[in-house]
Amino acid sequence: METIYLDYNSTTPVDPEVIKVMQHALAENYGNPSSVHTLGQKSKTAIDAAREKIASLLGAKATEIYFTSGGTEADNLALKGAAIALRKKGNHIITSKIEHHAVLESGNYLEKNGFEVTYLSCDKDGVVSVDDLRQAIRPETTVVSIMMANNETGSIQPIKEMVAVCHEAGVLFHTDAVQAMGKIPVNVEETKVDMMSLSAHKFYGPKGIGVLYIRSKTPVAPLLHGGSHERRMRAGTENIASIIGMAKALEIAVDKLEGEHQRLTDLSEYFIDRVKTEVGEVYLNGPVENRVPSTVNLSFKGVEGEAIILSLDLKGIAVSSGSACTSGSLQVSHVLEAMDADTLLAQGSIRFSMGRYTTKEQLDYTVSVLPEIINRLRAMSATYQKAD
Repeated sequence: METIYLDYNSTTPVDPEVIKVMQHALAENYGNPSSVHTLGQKSKTAIDAAREKIASLLGAKATEIYFTSGGTEADNLALKGAAIALRKKGNHIITSKIEHHAVLESGNYLEKNGFEVTYLSCDKDGVVSVDDLRQAIRPETTVVSIMMANNETGSIQPIKEMVAVCHEAGVLFHTDAVQAMGKIPVNVEETKVDMMSLSAHKFYGPKGIGVLYIRSKTPVAPLLHGGSHERRMRAGTENIASIIGMAKALEIAVDKLEGEHQRLTDLSEYFIDRVKTEVGEVYLNGPVENRVPSTVNLSFKGVEGEAIILSLDLKGIAVSSGSACTSGSLQVSHVLEAMDADTLLAQGSIRFSMGRYTTKEQLDYTVSVLPEIINRLRAMSATYQKAD
């Protein structure tokens, strides 16, 4: 039985066109880009072309694109690097309670090393308030990091308004756009962000490669030391084939964005309506409209999320309960907790994330097996009480 994959927010399959260009790069671009000989310079030229392509797709300059090992490293470099570089100016950082753990753990690290971090709350839809941000900024604030779209609920944050508030106060703004890229328009000239993180495997590229966009003249201290790679921002021989693959994946994602956005909007609305009708006592976590359409986070009353995931897996359906980085944890999602969700309901939350290869037929099959699974689990639940 072929698996129905509804966990695209965790990772995406690599696009066949991306595999093709990577295979070619692995065979042809094996020279070290730092070498002065012809083979080395051939690899350097290929990296430069990929950097130019990525920059043009993001509205950036090629000199503002820095390759990393993925979104986690990009987030770490942005938050820690800028905080360290600006330490003489101040030691206060602002982020939110709904961020990816790459940002939250970077904040924890900075707190242990003499920095103060403010973690902003969000509303019931998982959206951070611009006014709350404005009130949290202090004279010693140097960096703010708020994600563009949430990985668990899909809620889209008011990034442009937040950037304006920060720049008015002379504060740098970083956004983790890992879950936004390929799903909503992402352009650094429109948003005016100072730094932005991307990860290729979230938009049908390879794992192990990402980008940190750093606006020109933005002070960021490197975290990795060694050679002069990435203009001394990130030491280490470049991952040539993955860089080339990432550029191709981004090109395809941007080209397909408008059509996919509408298709996935229609599919997610159809899916939500059908699940609520067929199962009952199901609640959408996050906003109805202001969210990435491919992300559907549902809470099933009276059922443990882990039991639903395992039951669906036995039916050939792959889903998750939130961030793949913490899916082994039985704790309530920190995102739903920040949204002040009911604890018992939050424990029964499932993230259905759709993508390029999701079909209506796959969703119909998922809906067809859900009632039996939920009813069986509710019958065994000590906490479930059917609504009158």
